[in-house]
Amino acid sequence: MSAYVLISGDFTTWGGMDRANYALAWHLADRVGASVHLVGHSVAAPLAEHPCVTWHRVPKPLNRYALAGPLLAWKGRCVSSNLAKQGARVVVNGGNCAWPDVNWVHAVHAAWENHAAHAPTLFRLGASCLKYAAKRAERRALRMASLVLTNSQQARQQVIDGVGLPEERVHAVYYGIDPEVFHPIDASERVSARRRWGWPEERPIVAFIGALGRDRNKGFDVLFAAWEQLCKDSEWDANLVVAGAGAEVEVWRRLAAAAGLSERVRMLGFTKQIPDLLAAADALVSPTRYDAYGLGVHEALCRGLPAFVTRSAGIAERYPADLADLLLRDPPNPVDLAERLRRWRSDMPGYSGRVARFGATLRQRTWADMGREIVALLEASTHSTVRTAT
Repeated sequence: MSAYVLISGDFTTWGGMDRANYALAWHLADRVGASVHLVGHSVAAPLAEHPCVTWHRVPKPLNRYALAGPLLAWKGRCVSSNLAKQGARVVVNGGNCAWPDVNWVHAVHAAWENHAAHAPTLFRLGASCLKYAAKRAERRALRMASLVLTNSQQARQQVIDGVGLPEERVHAVYYGIDPEVFHPIDASERVSARRRWGWPEERPIVAFIGALGRDRNKGFDVLFAAWEQLCKDSEWDANLVVAGAGAEVEVWRRLAAAAGLSERVRMLGFTKQIPDLLAAADALVSPTRYDAYGLGVHEALCRGLPAFVTRSAGIAERYPADLADLLLRDPPNPVDLAERLRRWRSDMPGYSGRVARFGATLRQRTWADMGREIVALLEASTHSTVRTAT
């Protein structure tokens, strides 16, 4: 029986890289029938109970990933050193564990900087130190890998240019989707979802999904400024719903109240109910300053929602030419975003019709397709040569 070691913080069915790692682990265990060893802090069911899966649990002190990083790397090396001798393949994520086999990069630290100029000095200093350490660990781990995978062509080029890897060692593999979960929304499903959330049925709903920490990389500050501008127009009738956790959730809630927008901006905090949230929405906005891919945007498109995203995000490279008006300027700005939302509001059926074709194309590629592509690349590669960091 073939064996694999996957090292990541979490293997869950919600949230970007966690969902992708879960999908690969499930494919290896359930479709390939391999012995899969997961090194991480959490593993969601039913993956955790799969008979082919062994979970090597790593504690997360104070629930902080930064504090848990060294423990994850140490545990990953311990498990890998034992199983690699028996022929197991080892897949790490970026700089989380230096190991000379496969590195699956979900975000390229060398390609983006922190966006926390507004934050307290101590936070900015701490964030700068963490960013420096992340770049250094990423560079060392990537240079050691015999095979590097990215989630977009843009991220692939960033690895090649920013880390200095040869092109033949780096391959882009797009994420997949679960088409049974992220299927087009019909009118009755939208009404039912609105009622479950307690949202008015007569108003359009625009959704934002992303972290609301002091690092404003996800660009909610841009969306909030655009929304303030839009709500000054008495004809603007859409409401904004915001799903995401972080240190600034209460900050934005207070700012919305101060601007008289408490009824027009609804802060949900963290939620796992993303499919249901998208079922209740009419559009998604992701004015991110950096995103190697953008799974939330991908999911929204598969549900048939027009999804506005910064043109520098990895998923933007998959947009067809007739949806170029959904791609925001880089860096995103409130004036441009507000104008694009006004155009969408004036022709919602037209936007939805164009997005439906793209969503149908995206739904054709499942998580199993992604898994098969990764397995094929692993089988075509060798992992006997140990590369040391330079």
